[in-house]
Amino acid sequence: MSEERRLEVLRAIVEDYVLTREPVGSRVLTERHSLGVSPATIRNDMAALEDAGFIAQPHTSAGRIPTDKGYRLFVDRLSGVKPLSAPEKRAIETFLSEGVDLDDVIARAGRLLAQLTGQVAVVQYPSLSRSGLRHLELVPVGESRLLVVIITDTGRVEQRTLEVASVPDEGTLVEVRARLNAAAAGKRLTDLAPGLAAVTESFHPDDAPLVRAVGDLVAQTLAEESEERLVLAGTANLARAGMRFEHALRPVLEALEEQVVLLGLLTEMAAETGVSVRIGHETQLEGLVETSVVTTGYGNDGDTVALVGSIGPTRMDYPGTIAAVRAVARYLSRVLGT
Repeated sequence: MSEERRLEVLRAIVEDYVLTREPVGSRVLTERHSLGVSPATIRNDMAALEDAGFIAQPHTSAGRIPTDKGYRLFVDRLSGVKPLSAPEKRAIETFLSEGVDLDDVIARAGRLLAQLTGQVAVVQYPSLSRSGLRHLELVPVGESRLLVVIITDTGRVEQRTLEVASVPDEGTLVEVRARLNAAAAGKRLTDLAPGLAAVTESFHPDDAPLVRAVGDLVAQTLAEESEERLVLAGTANLARAGMRFEHALRPVLEALEEQVVLLGLLTEMAAETGVSVRIGHETQLEGLVETSVVTTGYGNDGDTVALVGSIGPTRMDYPGTIAAVRAVARYLSRVLGT
């Protein structure tokens, strides 16, 4: 019973600190929360929580604030996430469904999540390595040049120019296009090589070099390091008066600018199921030690192709942020799947 009550005291401290941004004292807890015990008992519980490293005294006042360890216990013990209202859900679905292409949908998702949380939104573009091929198009753009258009099942479009000895006649080009698309149907882009190689062998020796060149170009496109892209939205939210950081804001902004490092963190979080939360020092990034990162995956048919998340101070509304991230990811998956 004592442990459960102390968890309730910790929950009350976290909620009050997020709301007021001021250290929380035992008297305030007694007045604002129905904990069913005396102020003296609450003080004893606070002392026990402080000894265990869940809360700390920032200065000589009687108030306490949660530590990274305290936030972690709070998040791990969340019994529920406050649901979004019906109007909020409709607004999310409508706003994202109005996107005209993948770039627009990703940008809209970022702006929307930043507005919902009042924090920084991060949206990862669907990775080519985790996407499937929806269609491969070959377009003549000269006597010896083809435009190869790769369209993934997540809406991503990559265009590459291929130099060839001579562009084949329309009939041959139609056959090459049809047989390559048939070989690629239902396969992840990373699994295409064997199928494309088999198609190459089935063509006449005069046409095999063209088919092989297209297959090699697709493979090269998948291997490009630049395929991993992020969109950040709401960075200006970090400068709001209510989002104070103990140290300067500059380290946080610099960490966000290092997209390679940020991608590394997201890659680690992608290995976790459901919603992943990294709090303060758990990010293992010096510039983000005063922030928390909340992410979850989105994709087609339950397959995660990328992440969407929110970055804010450790003193964030965790239930609200988790609900917003989940909702945007859910609708993003639905829009990309259509």
